[in-house]
Amino acid sequence: MKHKFPRWVLGLIVIALLILVPFVYQLPAKGPARDASTRLPVRAVHVDHRDIVKGPFTTGQEVTRSCLVCHPDAAADLMKTSHWTWQSRPVDVPWRKEPVTIGKINQINNFCIGAQGNENKCMACHAGYGWEAGKAAQQANPENVDCLACHADPAGYDKGLWGNPAPKVDLLAAARSVRATTRENCGKCHFDGGGGNGVKHGDLDESLYFPSRELDVHMGGKHKLQCSDCHMTHKHQILGRLLADNYTIDPAEQVSCEQCHQGKVHKDERITSHLASVACQTCHVTAIAREEPTKVTWDWSKAGQGGRHDDHYTYLKIKGEFAYDSNFTPAYLWFNGNNDYRYLLGDPLAREGPTYINKPAGSIKDAKARIFPFKLHVARQPYDKVNGYLLQPVTSGKNGYWTTFDWHQSFELAAPITGLAYSGQYDFTETYMYWPSTHMVQAADAALPCEACHSTTGKPGRLDWKALGYAGDPIQWGARKLP
Repeated sequence: MKHKFPRWVLGLIVIALLILVPFVYQLPAKGPARDASTRLPVRAVHVDHRDIVKGPFTTGQEVTRSCLVCHPDAAADLMKTSHWTWQSRPVDVPWRKEPVTIGKINQINNFCIGAQGNENKCMACHAGYGWEAGKAAQQANPENVDCLACHADPAGYDKGLWGNPAPKVDLLAAARSVRATTRENCGKCHFDGGGGNGVKHGDLDESLYFPSRELDVHMGGKHKLQCSDCHMTHKHQILGRLLADNYTIDPAEQVSCEQCHQGKVHKDERITSHLASVACQTCHVTAIAREEPTKVTWDWSKAGQGGRHDDHYTYLKIKGEFAYDSNFTPAYLWFNGNNDYRYLLGDPLAREGPTYINKPAGSIKDAKARIFPFKLHVARQPYDKVNGYLLQPVTSGKNGYWTTFDWHQSFELAAPITGLAYSGQYDFTETYMYWPSTHMVQAADAALPCEACHSTTGKPGRLDWKALGYAGDPIQWGARKLP
């Protein structure tokens, strides 16, 4: 007599498979890699707002009030992010007794130097209105959140003074154009940071609006990724933190290649063996500023000179003298994702050599560090000769340096804003600032070959092995990363 298999048992097996298979599918792969695109987030369906938004609008705040009717938590969520505060959470640093915050809102860089006192111009890239009311009032008001900066079609929206919409903007048309963010939205600020196209980063510029696969395999390949595909977002918290504006970064808040590329991604074991010491970017981001030039030096001491012709790439009277470069080899450093040092307002200048605005953390003895590509920006910027620290001038607006070309007045205006005393004596000093290179990613067939770093002819490769802590080229000396 044959025993029938109970149907209810079969049903339980089917239900268990339906539950477990998707769960197992999402676990980090340990075997052969599958198509990385299967791990991309599902993009939200666009809702056309042309028939939803009514208007009319005369101010940006009126637009935001309209947005909050259907998105009541959006402003509150955004106000918890660094896109709003422009600074980190308080962090402990070994050279200060009290926790400090770090960010554009209160720190110095070696491009335009600082935002404090310059909000009328700098806040054209801030996702908020109303900076003419002052920082405290601006940051406290949810209606100052600029929804259009990230969601309107950039072709019909632009920002003017104090973070407010430019006078020419048709606010109703801009509000009706809102959509999920695109590279055009992100690029309006991130491609043009530091004063123009490609100035600051070296791996972000306007060539990425509509890139070829050869420029960036992710953004220009068959999937044509948007920024938010990697910089995934939840309640306006966006994955990814900028090294320049932080001291330590939680890996859970950072973007990584492993979000999509998991399992055994290289067939060649020789390449796989490099992953303990070499970041993906080192082989796949092969050059800085592949198409558009990026600024590599900025000399503020030459600003204000008469009789010179203004040219964006060489000299501007309001900013000084520059040098640009394109398609050049990165600087390579050990990097564990954090800063070893970040210059804070009032910190002393370096006793010898340049003063570092930031210094990537990591060494050959750091198990979490990898060799990583960077753009190095070198500047000459003002410092106080008596107090021995970098100065942040007021450059824009009434009586700012760009109007008067008077450094003394610009430092005196800044003193009550920054809290740094000005002695009345200034000079200029050299500073270094590093920018990690993670965009303009090359496909496997265009990544660096072995001989780019490991010489077999005696000709030096692109890595300075001794500076990285090795006895010499590991392929010749048998050197390896220490545990």
